[in-house]
Amino acid sequence: MSILVTEDVWGDPLRALGDRHPIQHAPELWKDRGGLLDALRGATALVVRNRTQVDAELLAAAPDLRIVARAGVGLDNIDVTAADDAGVVVAAPLGANARSVAEHALGLALALARNTVERDRDTRAGGWNRAPGRELRGGTWGLLGAGATARECGKLADAFGMRAIAYDPYVEPTSPALVEAGIRLAPLTEVVAHADVVSCHLPATAETEGFVGESLLARMRPHTLFVNVGRGEVVDEEALADALEAGRLAGAALDVRATEPPPGRGRLEDLPTTILTPHIAGITHESQQAILQVLAADIDAVLSGGEARAMVGAVRRGRAA
Repeated sequence: MSILVTEDVWGDPLRALGDRHPIQHAPELWKDRGGLLDALRGATALVVRNRTQVDAELLAAAPDLRIVARAGVGLDNIDVTAADDAGVVVAAPLGANARSVAEHALGLALALARNTVERDRDTRAGGWNRAPGRELRGGTWGLLGAGATARECGKLADAFGMRAIAYDPYVEPTSPALVEAGIRLAPLTEVVAHADVVSCHLPATAETEGFVGESLLARMRPHTLFVNVGRGEVVDEEALADALEAGRLAGAALDVRATEPPPGRGRLEDLPTTILTPHIAGITHESQQAILQVLAADIDAVLSGGEARAMVGAVRRGRAA
C-alpha cells in the first residue's frame, strides 16, 4: 500500500499517514513524465496538486492505483471520467480553501483600490505621493461563478458594506447556499455593467476559455477593478492589457495566468495598474492543513477497503488490489 506524492504537497496529516503506509515524497516528479509513470507502478495512492496530469495514460501505467487525492479544488489536470472508467477514486476537498481564496481576492481588490503596491514602490524610492484612493463601501461586487470561493468572497464583500451579485448559469437563484451568503444571481450583462469590483471564480473548461475577453471587458465601467482567482485560461490576457492601457478598466489583479509560470515578461507585468501573484490565493497554513486532513483520511479509508468522503467522481471505494 504505497503512496506517491508528486508535487509540493506535505504536512503533518501526510506525515502521520506515513506511519501506516509507505510514502514517497517527490515534489519535482511531475516534471518527468517517464519517471512519473515508472514510479507509479505498484503505487496504490497518488497525491497531486495542479501540475501532475492525471490522464488515461497515467492511470493505465498504475494498475494498483486506488485513489488520486487532489490537494486543492480545481480538477482541470485530472480526467475524472477516465478515473471512473478505471475504478479509481478521485478525492478533492471542495470548499476547503474557499476562505483563503476569498480573503486573497478581497486583499487584492483593496490593494488596487488604494494603489498600495505602487505607493509602496514610490515611497521606497523616496517619494511621498498622498493622492487619494477609493473606498469599497457602498459599491457592488460582481462574481463570475457562484461556487464555494465566490460565496465566501460575497460574504466578505458584504462585511465591507458592498452588494454582491453573481452570474452562474448552473446555480438556482433559490439555492440555500446563495441565500445564506446574501448573493443575488443576475444576468452576465448586469453583473459586469454594474459592478465596481468583478472577481472571477470560474474553472478552466472548453466553455470558459477566453470567457473574459474583449467583448466582456468592454461592458465593464472605466473605474471597475478586475480580480482573477479562478483559472488563468478564462482571461484573454492581451484583451485585458488593451483595456488597461486604454483606460477602459481601472486595474486588474491576477493570481492565476494562462501559462504558469508565464514564459517571460509581458505587457501585464509592465503596467502600473496590475498586481500579479503566483497562484497562492488558496494556499495558507490553515487551508493546507484542512485539505491534507481530508485527503489523508480518505486515502487511509480507501486503502483500508472503505469509502472516500470527498470523492468528486463516481467511484467511492476504488478497485480491488
